Amino acid sequence: MGFPFHGAALRAALLAAGCAAFFQVSAQTPYPNHPITLVVPFAAGGPTDVVARTLGASMSKTLGQPIVVENRTGAGGTLAASYVSKAAPDGYTFLIHHNGMATAPALYRKLAYNPLTDFDYVGQVADVPMTLLARKDLPPNDLPAFIAYAKQQGDKLNLANAGLGAVSQLCGMLLQEALGTQFTTVPYSGTAPALTALLGGQVDVLCDQTTQTIPHIQAGKVRFYGVTTLERIKALPDSPTLNEQGIKGFEMKVWHGMYAPKGTPAPVIAKFNEALRAALKDPPFANRMADLGAEIVPAEKQTPQGLQTWLKSEIDKWGPLIRKAGVYAD
Repeated sequence: MGFPFHGAALRAALLAAGCAAFFQVSAQTPYPNHPITLVVPFAAGGPTDVVARTLGASMSKTLGQPIVVENRTGAGGTLAASYVSKAAPDGYTFLIHHNGMATAPALYRKLAYNPLTDFDYVGQVADVPMTLLARKDLPPNDLPAFIAYAKQQGDKLNLANAGLGAVSQLCGMLLQEALGTQFTTVPYSGTAPALTALLGGQVDVLCDQTTQTIPHIQAGKVRFYGVTTLERIKALPDSPTLNEQGIKGFEMKVWHGMYAPKGTPAPVIAKFNEALRAALKDPPFANRMADLGAEIVPAEKQTPQGLQTWLKSEIDKWGPLIRKAGVYAD
């Protein structure tokens, strides 16, 4: 007797399943459907913040939603990275970070995240060259004279940096290693106060990003010894590199990558990467980076795999140097 009802029951079940599927699909909306947060580990107005805000404005054109920059400062960028590593992997929280992502494992004995396993990767953004500066009245007029002067003065020279793990500190470490001498390092709470101290004559030397220093170089407010790339940069075409002036092979760039919490859906990563790659070609972003001396990374570095490979290579590069210098934070 149950057979007459079997077909009806089956049809009802299929209808119910179809309706459920219909309403489920209808309830879904394309990603993204509300603003996205881009976490910056450093203060507003700083070099990374400038890159993030300019990039976010361009990426929003593709995504159709605003990217809201949130500055979470402290502990050399590790607080922000830790926050994002624990955020919901829903595609609405991302991190932009520089070289500090690679140096943190060696600098910090206790790190709340693993850069290689606790994130998904979006891609690299831009490389920012650095510049070697001195207070305007420091005696050496050019780099060869500065090299001789630095070796003679040693720890009588004050070398400013923006704090533990800052790229200015890393650049200073490379410089001292290359010159075979040790300066007296003076850490500040960020790039802006370190540069202000140099401009005011309170410190002697600073290695800092072109995004911060080009206006002061062009205004003649500092002694400028050269850029830290192997080749001259478009923003300062007449300025020689440290490499061509005698510190052979010296290269230091600030690189920026974008990360998501581990487990972010692959289609979301793909969509965000699509927006990143479009932004890197967007004239407002590209022109702003050029004005600041920054260089858009090549296409192979703009991918998740490109960033992952680069991060691993940078961890391998900086770990031994930091351990040799004995620089640690608890």
